[in-house]
Amino acid sequence: MKLLHTSDWHLGKRLDDFSRMEEQLAVLQEICELAEQEQVDAVLVAGDLFDTFNPPTEAVDLFYKTLKRLSNNGSRPVIAIAGNHDSPDRIESPDPLARECGIIFAGYPNSVVSPFELESGLKVLNSSEGFLELHLPGTDIPLRILLTPYANEYRLKTCLGLENSEAELRAVLEEKWNELADQYCDQNGVNVLISHLFMIKKGNELPEEPTDEKPILHVGGAQAIFSENIPKQIQYTALGHLHRMHQVDADPCPTYYSGSPLSYSFSEANQKKYVLLVDVEPGAVATVRELELTKGKKLLRKRAEGMEEALNWLTENQECLVELTLVTETFLTAVERKQLNGAHSGIVAIIPEVENAEELIDGNQKKIDLTRSMEELFRDYFKHEKGQNPNDELMDLFTEILAEEE
Repeated sequence: MKLLHTSDWHLGKRLDDFSRMEEQLAVLQEICELAEQEQVDAVLVAGDLFDTFNPPTEAVDLFYKTLKRLSNNGSRPVIAIAGNHDSPDRIESPDPLARECGIIFAGYPNSVVSPFELESGLKVLNSSEGFLELHLPGTDIPLRILLTPYANEYRLKTCLGLENSEAELRAVLEEKWNELADQYCDQNGVNVLISHLFMIKKGNELPEEPTDEKPILHVGGAQAIFSENIPKQIQYTALGHLHRMHQVDADPCPTYYSGSPLSYSFSEANQKKYVLLVDVEPGAVATVRELELTKGKKLLRKRAEGMEEALNWLTENQECLVELTLVTETFLTAVERKQLNGAHSGIVAIIPEVENAEELIDGNQKKIDLTRSMEELFRDYFKHEKGQNPNDELMDLFTEILAEEE
């Protein structure tokens, strides 16, 4: 059985003033093509489907079109769970129609998937809170899935009976997972866990969350679930939330974050992006292959020593989004900023790093002659900011404002 693991699409997300919709469209098309090329049996989308609880219309449109294509007319199940950016009710709202396409949504840790059967042969064999067993077209091997979408404090209390301690969170999840695994997950099927949690191997350092990511809720002062809490019957754990693809642990099973398909902040600069192809048989250890995604723009950070180096680098690196740190001896003028933005259409931020900035500020302050007229001071200020003198119309307006103030 081949499974495709992806997560953290964050559809509708922007990078400052830059829309990422074209990139998201391209990379989701790439994921669909990989699913066809590899002839995967099921697709797991591990949360953060959208970037906000109320995503823009074009993001919703892209989401449903992509899932429909991935489902291959109902012959390939697509299982998608809510992440901490998603509204669980919004995720589950199209469920009756989605099931007819082989698309299965889970918004809460105790969500129950309604039984259905399609002409393709896709069928729900068993379903209970946080669990799903499927019969897939073309194979007699059942796919068993433990489903644990993201849950905030309220949902943890109402769905899992959690009170407030970190230890209890782990204990409650482990007990729930083991109960489901003991009841449904023998060695005659493929057994996986899909979740949107902060998970680490016990004793390891906490990995960094993306700088603009909404942190997973701290419960009792800590947030990490341990890989040792995963039931021994599980053969693969598909995780969402962290944007860097990496393996959390190999024991009791391969446990992976697939990462986001695009770099969404400059903390992810120069990261390669992937989906994961999981090959697994009943009773065997899953093998995982990393499939690199190529359609998104790279996010690059550049520290340039002066305007010449910055302009040359920008000219040579056009197909990316840029955070530029510029080291200069004086403050950037409006003309210089215009030059930089004219050399590259993807500059997200320019960070000036002025040598001896304090001395320059003190020096500039000493040179300001406050005995000069307000009109003269404004003219100098405008020229410093804009790189040109204000026109007569603007000066007339400024003079009029002064007159009203007086």
